[in-house]
Amino acid sequence: MAGVFRQMVSRDGLTIGRALERVNLSAMAPARSLVRPLFGRARLAAAAAAAIAVFALAGCKEERVEFSAPGLEVEAGADMVSAESYKVIPAVLGRIYLAFGATKEDAIYDGLAEVAAGEALEALYLERVGAMASAGLEPDQQIHEMELLGLTSRIEDGGVSVSAKWRVLGTVGHAEHLHVRGNAYSADLTLEPVNDAWRLTGFSLTDVDRTDAGTLQAKIEGPWTASSDATDTQ
Repeated sequence: MAGVFRQMVSRDGLTIGRALERVNLSAMAPARSLVRPLFGRARLAAAAAAAIAVFALAGCKEERVEFSAPGLEVEAGADMVSAESYKVIPAVLGRIYLAFGATKEDAIYDGLAEVAAGEALEALYLERVGAMASAGLEPDQQIHEMELLGLTSRIEDGGVSVSAKWRVLGTVGHAEHLHVRGNAYSADLTLEPVNDAWRLTGFSLTDVDRTDAGTLQAKIEGPWTASSDATDTQ
């Protein structure tokens, strides 16, 4: 009897154990079904957070503020362009007069586009081709010398605003009949970064002196007085 009883207990125990195991597994099934979607949502949330972090880092990327500038050997920001404007402005004006010396319209435009953009480029180009001949720069003259007389500059809205005065010595006419002219000009100029370079975007003449005094006016004291040769066109 004892052997039979142990066998029954053993079988009953096994039966009970298996029953409990089935109960435990059936009880865990809903939990597993909940864990899977929760785990999937956690992965999606982590991926979204990572994407947001990437975009945030991209938005925090330092914006470029230094660009090449006429007359300067290194890329410069607005502060340097303003401080070194006595080098930048003569270089810009020299390229403008050089472009004025071209005869083909595409060469004129391309030459001006190297240092000008926007409204300034359009105004200078139209003046050279004759549509705005009254604007004052007399683009038909051959420039022999250009000299900066003085300027003031300030940083404004990410660009550089300059009030400049310069004079030019040039000739107008043909080989048998030339007139020598010495004119002085004053203008308000704006320099801004365009296509990875500082370019002239604003050009407004404020005064033109076509009298003999144009060649005789004294320079205003400034950094340009120590290096007048650097402002002459070659």
